[in-house]
Amino acid sequence: MSVITKAAFDAGMSTFVFVFYRQAAGSVLMLPLALILERKNAWSMPFAWLLKLFLCALIGNTLSLSLYNVSLKFTSATVAAAAGNSMPVVTFCLALLLRMEMVKLRSASGIAKITGVALCLAGVFAIAFYSGPALSPVNHHRAFATHASGSSHANASSKTTWIEGTFLMLLANAAWSLSIVWQAVLLKELPNRMVVATALCVFSTVQSFFVAVAAERDFSRWQLRLDVSLLAIFYAGFVVAGVSYYLQAWCVEMTGPVFFAVWTPLCFVLTIFCSSFFLGEIVHLGSVVGGILLVGGLYSVLWGKNKESQGATCSQMNMMDCCAQDEDEKPNTYELEEATSSTSAGEHV
Repeated sequence: MSVITKAAFDAGMSTFVFVFYRQAAGSVLMLPLALILERKNAWSMPFAWLLKLFLCALIGNTLSLSLYNVSLKFTSATVAAAAGNSMPVVTFCLALLLRMEMVKLRSASGIAKITGVALCLAGVFAIAFYSGPALSPVNHHRAFATHASGSSHANASSKTTWIEGTFLMLLANAAWSLSIVWQAVLLKELPNRMVVATALCVFSTVQSFFVAVAAERDFSRWQLRLDVSLLAIFYAGFVVAGVSYYLQAWCVEMTGPVFFAVWTPLCFVLTIFCSSFFLGEIVHLGSVVGGILLVGGLYSVLWGKNKESQGATCSQMNMMDCCAQDEDEKPNTYELEEATSSTSAGEHV
């Protein structure tokens, strides 16, 4: 998504108009399915739930996507994916403040979580401050024949532009992280993934339309052309905003927000290869070192989560065994009391 979207922006696509078209394409896919499969649940939602979903879409979809796309236009797909790895740290801190995650510093799982967060931060710092020698692109003949590579290096060479783009990307990730934690809370109140994913997509479509109208007054920029921009809209709308939103809601409901966010380091590794192959971007050794640290942090946090799950399962089994033993001992106690009362009655006689 980052690579195709970056190619569309380099071809002249407006970032705010792109967000609207992307969300509209996702709504076209999701809304009919939701009305067919979840007709009763969709029309029986209270106003308070609709308001919560509207605000969640405003923060996590409209605001986050707008900031993300502007930052992607200022920088490159690799830089965007690198800054995106701050999301596990932000999500973990938010979940910790909301008491959705627990950290036992004296346990192996707690140490693994903290180590994973530290490795993620080290990977981000390595990518940001250490470039190292340049590695040759995987493919010298770019699939998207635009000035993407040149514009990316021009933007990246400007320190001010790089700082602005990175700051906007961090804000986008913070908004996205907040929406993920919020979705976990909403899915507990409304355990219907299809309705939640569709509502977020539809609300974001309406919101992004007003943002695009306010930001892009030149309506010639709204015209769609048969180029990479149309491909990016369909891909980001159907595959990302449509299918992946539902999968995201399913993952957050099943495993929690931190487990979902901690997989983002793999996006950076894949984006390095795709941006080098399709856009011809030059990858530096610092990016590779940072990617290794990020993947190490990923599996450290996953190991800690798995260790906690095993411990919770063992404790539940022990509690069930204790309850079963108590129930087995109750009849024996009753028989003992009955025998004692019978003995007492015989002595009385």
